[in-house]
Amino acid sequence: MSQEDDSNNTTTKPASTGGFFQGFETWKSPEPKDVAPALKIGFFAPTTPQLPLPDGRPTIVVFLRHAGCPFAEKTFKTLAAVSDKHKDVHCIAVSHSSAAATDAWLPQIGGSWFVDVIVDEERDLYAQWGLGITTTWHVANPATLWSALRLAKDENIWNRNTTSGSRWQMSGAFAVDQGGMIRWVHVARTADDLPDFKAAIESLNAEPLSP
Repeated sequence: MSQEDDSNNTTTKPASTGGFFQGFETWKSPEPKDVAPALKIGFFAPTTPQLPLPDGRPTIVVFLRHAGCPFAEKTFKTLAAVSDKHKDVHCIAVSHSSAAATDAWLPQIGGSWFVDVIVDEERDLYAQWGLGITTTWHVANPATLWSALRLAKDENIWNRNTTSGSRWQMSGAFAVDQGGMIRWVHVARTADDLPDFKAAIESLNAEPLSP
């Protein structure tokens, strides 16, 4: 599926959007999880039946904020572009919004391109990859709110209606080589702290690391 080009639509707010603080259910504290220690470069990636690694390909795994979040949208659109440019790299996005909410969100933001999307509504994969719950400052500090406004004004990426997921869930991204070793890590310090996929690709093209 190709991503829709909305470059000529920079002023019209999408009909499906809402205010930054809309979606009351998503502001509730989620069920606590037993979160694994932070993963680091040189560690082997966790492997589960839902996300089996290694799979013989270099892989970028992105754990998204909730479907509807403007920062999740920006991250996914960038990952989709990476999946089109670097078809030798397996791009995976993990969503903790429901399958229905995720499936409804993807066409709104231009489609999945060559990204495989995994739904992890219980957030078990997030916990296995060391991604836990954040703070109010992480989600709604002044700089992050300003970043959301800039995304809306500069890129027409607005906060969309949110029906599933938690705004408190931490996001992150990882580059994993063909042998299953983590080569690059980005754990969001704040909600608007987006991954640098250029650095992820560069890490996968670097010399292999020793176990």
